[in-house]
Amino acid sequence: MAKNSKQTSKRVASIASKVLRDNRFSDSAKSAAASALAQAPKSKKK
Repeated sequence: MAKNSKQTSKRVASIASKVLRDNRFSDSAKSAAASALAQAPKSKKK
């Protein structure tokens, strides 16, 4: 099976984070946002 090497961009990850924190969005929108964040590269905090 081929490995999926695609990752979510920082901009999309930021928007997805805002969607998850905002209660105005639907459960399906939050599910899609969570999926996008799961594919984002891990942030390196200093």
